[in-house]
Amino acid sequence: MRKVQLALAKPGDRVARAIFQENGNVLLGAGVELNERYIDRLRNLGIDFLYIEDGMSLDIEPEDTIRDETRKQAVNMIYKTMHSFKDEGVTKGRTIAPDMGRNFRAIFGSIMQDLATRPNLLVNLTNIHSMDAYLFQHSFNVAVLSGIMGIAKGFNRIQLEELGIGALLFDIGMTKLPNELLNKSGRYTKEEQELMHTHPKLGFDILRKYHDISIVSAHCALQHHERFNGSGYPRGLKKDEIHMYAQIVGLADTYDALVSPRPHRKRYTTSEAIEFLFASGGTFFDLDLIKLFCSHISVYPVATTLQLNTGQVVVVTHNSQLAVHRPRVRVIKEADGEPPKSPYEIELKDQLHLTIVKEL
Repeated sequence: MRKVQLALAKPGDRVARAIFQENGNVLLGAGVELNERYIDRLRNLGIDFLYIEDGMSLDIEPEDTIRDETRKQAVNMIYKTMHSFKDEGVTKGRTIAPDMGRNFRAIFGSIMQDLATRPNLLVNLTNIHSMDAYLFQHSFNVAVLSGIMGIAKGFNRIQLEELGIGALLFDIGMTKLPNELLNKSGRYTKEEQELMHTHPKLGFDILRKYHDISIVSAHCALQHHERFNGSGYPRGLKKDEIHMYAQIVGLADTYDALVSPRPHRKRYTTSEAIEFLFASGGTFFDLDLIKLFCSHISVYPVATTLQLNTGQVVVVTHNSQLAVHRPRVRVIKEADGEPPKSPYEIELKDQLHLTIVKEL
């Protein structure tokens, strides 16, 4: 299979990886044959990439960081919990979700079990979801990224649990904001921006009322928009004034937001997002934290379709932490636009005259 832009998909192509709804259920399953109606529907839902079956890449299977079942359970729990607060308010929400801490502790435990089975911690988040699902899928992705960071920093079990629960629920304050603000495609007015800036405190006020959620987990909600140079909100904290959990969640939040399509902009490629993060070192985030984070990100995940400076079109088949910018690739189209007579692969780390031009 290979990952391609929706604009390059055509009727008759088969979906190779399921596409998810906001509650974690399948929107379009693997094996479904695309037609114009499906393509239009995906486009209207803000989906810009998908995995398709392809004769030249049948054996290429991206390794999921997290199992589909774990993702589905986690996203569904996030979805139900956030809707309970959005629909009923905090008081009623506490009645509906009295065991929120215990439930999310179990969910993050499943995430950690999945991560423990991986031979390395090079992240490849392969899920594709509708734009409506952003808030719920985003919280899940931030928890996975934060968990990997916690492991990389050598956190113990209790610290990982505190970080994980905070990461899963860091955006719960968004449930107190109007939908039209969350879905706005244009620039915020000053009043709208001020309202948006209230969500960290709103989230903290929700989480700190739960006896089975650590106060430092609640600080992930309160401080995830604080920035290393004091330019963040709501309190303008600097450097070590920001709890390490919140620094990690804020970095993961920024990265996943950049690589996700949003109503007001296109998604960044992984390499563009990493470049943005490094440019923000010492200002928005601690540079050492950025270096640690980016050392665990797969710049060109397996099954990504790329174009080389030669004009050849290739699909990524393997990544190495020793050369994250130079994956092994399989040529599926030569410079003249024709497929190769027989499949062959190139180790880009050994062919320095070849460069990646763009992601297709």
